[in-house]
Amino acid sequence: MGATYFEERIPSNNSALSSTDERRLSKHIHDNVHGNIYLDPLSLKFVDTEQFQRLRDLKQLGLTYLVYPGAVHSRFEHSLGVYWLAGEAINRLKTFQGRELDIDHFDTQTVKIAGLLHDLGHGPFSHMFEREFLPRVLPGLDWSHEEMSLKMIDYVVDEHNIDIDPESLKKVKELIVASENGASKSFKEKLFLYDIVANGRNGIDVDKFDYLVRDSRACGLGCNFQFQRVFEAMRVIDDEICYRAKEYLTIHKLFATRADLHRTVYTHAKVKAIELMFVDAITNANDTLDISSHIHEPGQYWKLDDTIFKTIETSSDQNLKESRDLLLRIRRRDLYQFCNEFAVPKENMEYFKNVTPQDIVCSQSSSHPTLREEDIAVSNVKIDLTRGRNNPFKSVSFFKDYDSSEKFNIKDELVSNLLPTSYQDRIVRVYSKKPHLVEAVSEAFENFQMKTYGMKTQVHATPEKKKRKQLRSYSLGV
Repeated sequence: MGATYFEERIPSNNSALSSTDERRLSKHIHDNVHGNIYLDPLSLKFVDTEQFQRLRDLKQLGLTYLVYPGAVHSRFEHSLGVYWLAGEAINRLKTFQGRELDIDHFDTQTVKIAGLLHDLGHGPFSHMFEREFLPRVLPGLDWSHEEMSLKMIDYVVDEHNIDIDPESLKKVKELIVASENGASKSFKEKLFLYDIVANGRNGIDVDKFDYLVRDSRACGLGCNFQFQRVFEAMRVIDDEICYRAKEYLTIHKLFATRADLHRTVYTHAKVKAIELMFVDAITNANDTLDISSHIHEPGQYWKLDDTIFKTIETSSDQNLKESRDLLLRIRRRDLYQFCNEFAVPKENMEYFKNVTPQDIVCSQSSSHPTLREEDIAVSNVKIDLTRGRNNPFKSVSFFKDYDSSEKFNIKDELVSNLLPTSYQDRIVRVYSKKPHLVEAVSEAFENFQMKTYGMKTQVHATPEKKKRKQLRSYSLGV
């Protein structure tokens, strides 16, 4: 690539990221994605606590490693990565607009700490804990890992007597939940700082920069998105981080890469089968282990991690037998059987309601064994470009060049006719919990589609070989 005007302005990495004095006082860690990371003294006080070290025992992608063996990386290294990228982002802005934006040490420190601690409240097994398990055992509960992160931060500060002033602490917590609906922003100046860690404006933030690259690498997949180009092309105009217009397609790659990872990794059909089984297992185990009671108090919550799997698996408690048997099935690859899937037609997206096992049971044929709701598992998958059914680019501002102070939006059709015209997918997958019911569940699923949409929206019928294979396994007692 040819050099750009901006590239000629970029100082060396050392001068852009931190001074020699800061590095002398920092702890050096080598990360397999970003290389050398330097933790400043305040950040290190948070890292060297049992609550932050707990993140080592939370796999970033939950149970995905049972399908993609390399996906064993943890929330710990992701958090360090976001810390580093948050620092790099604000230091780049400071280098070229620091005087204009009045970026000071308070701003730099709070943004970096927010990046470090943004996932402190995450539950076991990635998002499955709060999106699948908690709604089952505590229906109607309003709970999020972001809000728990705020409670955990307060708890860590008090428990370990960390010397951080109240204003800094308040700003850190606001930066973490900036993407939440209705999140408060009590600091009315320098609103662009809220765009760095959890960007509620358009979803372009360093949290995604890190996990897109880290997750792709761990799963052995390529990653076309280059966050370095975004860093090189950003500047603040009217208190908002904007991007050079020539990098429009680079920003598009961010959204497209995220959607692709959701489709091929995070919601992979086998991954969802394993998650459905594990949710059934811990739901059954909840009364015995009292898992859900830990989510209210940080002093109890930090003791929850991915070792729940091993706790159930190795327990001799008869009350956990049903859960233990499900985990044994996972170990032996006797998974819930994927029957089929369909994408919700675009014209039906607006009023779509999640499909339930009851919907499938009510569509069954009398020519097959009678299906019960407990025989069926349904996964309702939603994949978008960060803004639901809306185009995220409507919230992204661009500028012409580095001499320009005017920001503007760009319409997709002005860039390419190959860009998407729809921004969300809804996919319904159905699974049979028992191998010999694959054919009956598959036919009921087809009947449901006909009843709902007047046609079969799945790509093809469940292969006959798959149905016969499951019947043969059942008759042989496998």
